Amino acid sequence: MELDNIDFQILRLLSENSRIQWKDLGKQIHMTGQAVGNRIKKLEESGVIKAYSLIVDEMKLGLSYTAFVIIYMKTANHNSFIRFINSQNEVNEAHRVSGEGCYHLKIKVNSQEKLNLFLEKVLDYGNYTLYLSIQKIKQGDSLISP
Repeated sequence: MELDNIDFQILRLLSENSRIQWKDLGKQIHMTGQAVGNRIKKLEESGVIKAYSLIVDEMKLGLSYTAFVIIYMKTANHNSFIRFINSQNEVNEAHRVSGEGCYHLKIKVNSQEKLNLFLEKVLDYGNYTLYLSIQKIKQGDSLISP
């Protein structure tokens, strides 16, 4: 699907508030609500919009520890590790990377003990380097521009 400037405007506004009414979104970009709805449906059907999400205050949920873990695998077979990280609620993001390490993980936990338990399990698959977040500076996607 070829995206135009209007599609990018719609994506930007939806990324700011995915619950916005089509009519209200249309007013901001000078289109009818029905025309906006048709474009959104096309964006969804083509896979440009994969899902809608919710952003919560992690501190209010008690998830006060954010850790970044670089994993150094001890085997070339990564399938069991991938199954492991997909089964762990603590893993907020996981990326296979080039450069330092094999995987970079973003972990959210409510205590140092939970972090230690997770890290002990990681040792079954390889070694790691741990970085603790001191302060969140930015959150969210800002890539929506033509």
